[in-house]
Amino acid sequence: MENNEYLTTSEVAKLLGVSRVTVFNRIKKGQIVAQRVGHSYVVSKTEIEGLEKNGYLQDKVVKRVIEEYGETLKLLGKE
Repeated sequence: MENNEYLTTSEVAKLLGVSRVTVFNRIKKGQIVAQRVGHSYVVSKTEIEGLEKNGYLQDKVVKRVIEEYGETLKLLGKE
């Protein structure tokens, strides 16, 4: 297994904008496919690419922007 083909759970969490605990929970639920390596999990880059193609990452970004800048966006929409 080559290192550049896989991401750690920390890297996945950062990419998705969630905590490592959330990544572990999604792995347990089967929402993210991962392989166990010793006491850790790794996620293939192709799995992340699949999430991107399905719009999962875009949805997360849009949701976060709305949560953080919702009021500002409403004000800008009125102008």
